[in-house]
Amino acid sequence: MAGRRALQWGLWGGAGLLALLALALLSLPLWLPPILERQAAAALGREVTIGGLRLRPGSPLVLTARDVTIANPPDFPAGEPFARIPRLIVHLDALAWLRGEGLVLPLVELDRPALRAIATEDGRSNYAFRLTPAGEGAAPAPGPRIGVLRIREGGARVTLAPLDADVALALATVEEPGQEPMIRAEAEGSYAGQPILARLHAGGLLGLRDPANPWPVELHLANGPTRATVRGTLQDPLNLRGAEVALLLEGPDMALLAPLTGVPVPATPPCRLAGDLDYAEGRFRFTNIAGRVGNSELEGAITVAPGAQRPEVRAELRSRSVDLADLAGFIGGEPGRQARPARERVLPDAPFNLPKLEMADVFLLYRAERIQRPDAVPLDDLEARLELVGGDLPLHPLRFGVGRGRILVELALAPRPEGGVRATAELQFRQVDLARLMQVTVFEGAGGLAGAARIEGEGTSFADLLARGRGGLTLIMAGGNLSALLVDLSGLRLANALLSALGLPERAAVECFVTDAVLRDGRLISRALLLETERTITEGQGVVDLGRERLEIRLRTDSKHLTVGAVPTPIVISGTLRAPRVAPDPSELIARGGIAGALAAIAPPLAALPLIQFGVGDDPRCESMVRRARGEQRPEGGGRGEGGGRR
Repeated sequence: MAGRRALQWGLWGGAGLLALLALALLSLPLWLPPILERQAAAALGREVTIGGLRLRPGSPLVLTARDVTIANPPDFPAGEPFARIPRLIVHLDALAWLRGEGLVLPLVELDRPALRAIATEDGRSNYAFRLTPAGEGAAPAPGPRIGVLRIREGGARVTLAPLDADVALALATVEEPGQEPMIRAEAEGSYAGQPILARLHAGGLLGLRDPANPWPVELHLANGPTRATVRGTLQDPLNLRGAEVALLLEGPDMALLAPLTGVPVPATPPCRLAGDLDYAEGRFRFTNIAGRVGNSELEGAITVAPGAQRPEVRAELRSRSVDLADLAGFIGGEPGRQARPARERVLPDAPFNLPKLEMADVFLLYRAERIQRPDAVPLDDLEARLELVGGDLPLHPLRFGVGRGRILVELALAPRPEGGVRATAELQFRQVDLARLMQVTVFEGAGGLAGAARIEGEGTSFADLLARGRGGLTLIMAGGNLSALLVDLSGLRLANALLSALGLPERAAVECFVTDAVLRDGRLISRALLLETERTITEGQGVVDLGRERLEIRLRTDSKHLTVGAVPTPIVISGTLRAPRVAPDPSELIARGGIAGALAAIAPPLAALPLIQFGVGDDPRCESMVRRARGEQRPEGGGRGEGGGRR
């Protein structure tokens, strides 16, 4: 009897438990949403609401949530919520959870999710989540294991005020039989004031958390006329590590990359660059670069480290062959060789077009092995070091090879708040090969030219800067030779000029050449111009007005020996830089103002000629010429040439 009662109580108790369990399951859609909402809100740091929940028992257990909304942060301006999901389907392996295997979700499906991502001008955003950290000393809770993640007809609108971006995004997953769903996305809108269009084909979202398997990615992006293509795999996509990604950039001007990269890029001609992209130790690395910028080849590597205030860019680039016109944008000029209408002015007057130099700190080493067009540009190679910190742009040094010699330039450009730049340049000429310099003329010559120059000024273009410039120039050459035609014409030695033009003699040996000039308010005024060859001594004075682009130079050549056809009359080179005129000066134009007035405004001629410390100033062939330039004595044999005119 007692056993029967115990059995009855057991049956009734079991039935009651089953009834309670059934009641709990049936009421699950009523009591579970508030719990899930509170847990999600606590984890995400913002309000989460669930419009409805439906449970389908079975293995797996299927939960269907309707109208899931994730709000903006509490301090964010009111407006559309961050996310809306009309339907969220989750398959739950309840038996695995009861066995202590954690949360296992064989399938998660989002139907028509819509995101609204916003960044305001003051730096706030609604997509930065403040996730609740684990307690001190506690291990972080393992995340759920998801088998398949599907997205149907997903969309987003992204508005980033600091980047002037407003983009609509369409996102979905596509499946091939036996493969994980892949991501397909398309974006269209505007970025940095330019239209943007992008297509992405990448691995599944779940693959983002699996460093063991490379995550494939292919991205095609067009921002205005600029095109970028990315193809490859990422070993650890969430941390951008282990990349084997090929990057191709092409467009009409590299300056258009500045909004995309956050790095100031100077104006360039059309470019096409390919290389490998990686991210390691907090730095983006663009390595194995190979391509062309205008007519110039470009190779090397660029590293970008995002910074708290501005990024740091380090680049080591080289060109096997370079057209200097392609580099004009690096110093604020107009790059390339586009066809331009004929101009009367010679000096470049296009306004400086420097990028926003305060955007980044840049450290650049650039080498060019060969400079193109040697017939027009008497330079052989190039090396430049640039350190852009805080908006100032110094080039120190900028080295040009000229034959066996070099030209060293220390250049600093500082943008002015009102526009234009302030520039300071110091040049050193170290045994510059005269033969290379003369290749751009109809004359010939040989020898090593040494000296120094300095210029400083302010302006909105090179022409404007030179028109206001201040500084000076000193050059000296001991030994070498010049085309006899050039020497003879300077003294109107008609018979010898004719013979020289016919090829005999071809050269005139140079004993010494000295010139010294001062630049004041755009006027380059000669303080000394002396040339002594084996046959002649030439003196010169002159003024070049860089602002008006006009010149007036007077040369007088006297013979050391009897010469047929010599005319002891000075010649004057005058007119514009574009079309100078050469004519005899029987009326002694120097006495009528032009040159004399300019010379009167400076120190006594040659009294301030600086010492030359480049290996030729102490050459005995130049010692007497330098003394003469300083007014200390006349060179030997310079009083009266043999059969020549008076000095």
